[in-house]
Amino acid sequence: MQGRLLDIGAADRWLEHLLRPGTQYLALDYPATGRDLYGARPDVFADAARLPFADGSFDGVACLEVLEHVPDPVAVMREISRVLRCGGQAWISMPFLYPTHDAPFDFQRYTRHGLQRDARLAGLDVVDLRRTGHAVRTAGLLACLAIAGGVNDTRGALRWLLLPLALVFVPAINLLAWAGSLLLPDWEAMAHGHALEVRKP
Repeated sequence: MQGRLLDIGAADRWLEHLLRPGTQYLALDYPATGRDLYGARPDVFADAARLPFADGSFDGVACLEVLEHVPDPVAVMREISRVLRCGGQAWISMPFLYPTHDAPFDFQRYTRHGLQRDARLAGLDVVDLRRTGHAVRTAGLLACLAIAGGVNDTRGALRWLLLPLALVFVPAINLLAWAGSLLLPDWEAMAHGHALEVRKP
C-alpha cells in the first residue's frame, strides 16, 4: 500500500522494511508488552483501544498477532475503523491454535467467525479472510511446541536427559508434518491462525 500506515503492535518494526517507498509508517506499541517484554522502540506508546489519533488519519492499519493480547478486541477494531479514512484498509491477524504467550497478557483465540463478527461490529467490511497453516502442519507445530516447552520448563538433571530426545523428535515431527501436508488433505476446521483484510466503507 501507499499513503499513511499505522502499525499496531509494531515490536521491532519489521513491517516497515516490507513497505513500498513513500509509505509513511507509524509504529505503535503498548508499554507493558512492547517496551517491557520486547524492548520495542515505536514512534508512539499507547493503548490500541484508545488510539491518540484523529478520525480518518490513516490510509491503512496493520494489527498483526495483537488481538489475542487485548482485553476487548471489538474496542480495538472500532478504533481501527475510526482512524481509517473512508475506503482505507486494515490487515489483522490472530493465532487460533497456539500456546499461551506473553503471559499474563494473553486473553483469547478466535475462530474465523469470531473475527468476522467483530469486524462487522466495528463497521468494517470483510474483504478477505484466510486460514494460516495446513491442518497437518498445525498439528506438527503444536506437537513440537509441546515437546520443546515441556523440556524447557523441566529443571535439574531430567532436563538434560530429555534434551537429546527433543532434538530427535522435533525435527522428525517437522519433517513428517511437512510431508503429510503434501500428501494428506487439509481440514478447514483446524488452523494455526487467521488473517483478515477489511475495508472501511
